[in-house]
Amino acid sequence: MPEFAYEGRTPSGKVLRGTMQASTREAVINRLRAQRIQPVLRKIRERGKGLDRELVLPSFGNPVKSRDVVVFTRQLTTMIEAGMPLVQILDILGAQSDNKIFARQILAVKESVESGSTLSGAMAMHPRTFDELYTNMVQAGETGGILDTILQRLATYMEKMVSLKRKIKGAMIYPATIVSVAVIVTMILLVFVIPVFAELFVSFGKALPWPTQFVINLSNFTVAWLHVIIALAIAAVVAIRQTYKTNRGHLWIDRFLLRVPVIGGLLLKASIARFTRTLGTLVSAGVPILDSLSITSRTAGNRVVEQAGFAVRESITQGKTMAEPLIESGVFPPMVCQMIGAGEMTGALDQMLSKIADFYEDEVDTAVATLTSLMEPLVIVVLGTVIGGLVIAMYLPIFQLGSLLGS
Repeated sequence: MPEFAYEGRTPSGKVLRGTMQASTREAVINRLRAQRIQPVLRKIRERGKGLDRELVLPSFGNPVKSRDVVVFTRQLTTMIEAGMPLVQILDILGAQSDNKIFARQILAVKESVESGSTLSGAMAMHPRTFDELYTNMVQAGETGGILDTILQRLATYMEKMVSLKRKIKGAMIYPATIVSVAVIVTMILLVFVIPVFAELFVSFGKALPWPTQFVINLSNFTVAWLHVIIALAIAAVVAIRQTYKTNRGHLWIDRFLLRVPVIGGLLLKASIARFTRTLGTLVSAGVPILDSLSITSRTAGNRVVEQAGFAVRESITQGKTMAEPLIESGVFPPMVCQMIGAGEMTGALDQMLSKIADFYEDEVDTAVATLTSLMEPLVIVVLGTVIGGLVIAMYLPIFQLGSLLGS
């Protein structure tokens, strides 16, 4: 009998790894679920066959963009609704994809389906493109015989998430770009421009105005310690990245970001919108609530929200409600907790979650507009103060040139 390597999560969120003998991969999945272990589909592989994981070449990010997957999902839905055979659909979509890497993955999925694998199982072999949420929803659609409906919901969900991510990036890119340009311009002035003025002013042989002297001293310090400043900046970036890779560090940074004025509120609203949209989509697709909470928590995008999600999952396993641990977490606003509680009582949890997501997505739109309107004058003031101050300080001696030469 074949032996399969597996990975799964217990109700408490603990990761379990091991091997199991079973006739098929699906048998392993069913046995794990019977033991109340949520299987990680992409990590369940038959030992002795192929690679233990998909070979991923180094690249800048995922070569398959979210938009490619959304278009693929829409086209797959339309063709399934038209009654076309799945293998033929995958063959057509793989042949017409402009992204060559994605095309190879689609054709690999087709080959796995031809070999007897389920669509969700075949997609799970490419976790960078078809994540756990995607494969679990496809599996729910296959089990319930409503694959076309589930794919339609999945495409709508992905479009909303892509739009949400674009808004957040747009709100962050503008100020980050302006600040970066300001830092670069300031460093150029301090390292290359101001030393030229300093040599000129030395020839005057007179005391300089204190703003000018301060800027010259700052320039001298920057030139003398430039290598140390660059090294410290690189070390700080590396330290933050390494800290972010640890569980405690990631949690600490995420908690700190949520407390930053203006930006923290925007990130929290985006996380709540993502959490409720994801959970509502999974629940409406028929994915079991415990599995839905596990997937939603891991894809929340914020460790603080993730912890709250796993606390909700643990509460449900103990026969309690979702609302109680959400209130205790202190992350979710009272309105969200009350609406989720009302959804549980009325049996309309998925609809209530969708309404919450709609509300907070609108809130994100408003927050982005507010942040942009606040940042524009703030950036202008900062740039004017820093760069304008440097320029004025260096021209003060020229303004006073007559008095300096005449004394």
